Amino acid sequence: MSEYEPKFYKIIEKTKQSSDTWLLKVKANLPHDPGQFFQVSVLNIGEAPISVCSYQKGVIDLNIRDVGGVTHALCNLKVGDKVGIRGPYGNGYPMQDMKNNEIVIIAGGSGFSPVRGVIEYVEQNPDDYNGITLFLGFRCPSEVLFKKDIENWINKFDVNITVDKCEPEDNWKKNVGLVTKILEESKITNKNKIVVTCGPPIMIKFVIKTLKKLGFNDNQIYVSLERMMSCGIQKCGNCLVGNKYVCKDGPVFNYQEAKDLVD
Repeated sequence: MSEYEPKFYKIIEKTKQSSDTWLLKVKANLPHDPGQFFQVSVLNIGEAPISVCSYQKGVIDLNIRDVGGVTHALCNLKVGDKVGIRGPYGNGYPMQDMKNNEIVIIAGGSGFSPVRGVIEYVEQNPDDYNGITLFLGFRCPSEVLFKKDIENWINKFDVNITVDKCEPEDNWKKNVGLVTKILEESKITNKNKIVVTCGPPIMIKFVIKTLKKLGFNDNQIYVSLERMMSCGIQKCGNCLVGNKYVCKDGPVFNYQEAKDLVD
């Protein structure tokens, strides 16, 4: 089969995550690394690059935000419908290289999706890592993704969560403010830690500045980027930044090797 041609897989579960975001669980045996992405398509509509947000056998989870024609069509699919998938593509997080460290995850908004697979990977291989610390930021309480997962992880890991703003009716009793604020206030040290961060470009930029204040080295930081990816296989050139293709050289980069993509 051509690398351009998708195969079609059945949606077995659909869960609303926020006002404009749906989680599709697809029955598909597609081995992948946390942080990689798939080209996901709907017949007669088109395709879009979507990061896989799970690490499971026999199924993949796709968190879809309704922001365009393809993603709108994906969000309107039903359980039992089939979705086109080709991939996986790109480089994921080097989980083998991260062994014997604590994994620090810093994510904002829909950037939480690609790193969810990292958490599931560590859960399945707990003896290889020294736990997880999470710093999660969202716009408001109603936009918090994977709420049930977070409730479960609170009992296992150090979970720090904040929202940019909230209203009295939200009954929000956790942090309010930017994720960089709770990161800096944590006074976390860099000893035996690897950082995984994903979110809007401006968030990543200030997260890295905060990490540098806290003493983290460039090679301890991994960023996940999504910039104008289209074909997924380094043919269209849309995601070329400097001398790197985000789809092929990324979407996961070590910050030491890709400062020019973030700064």
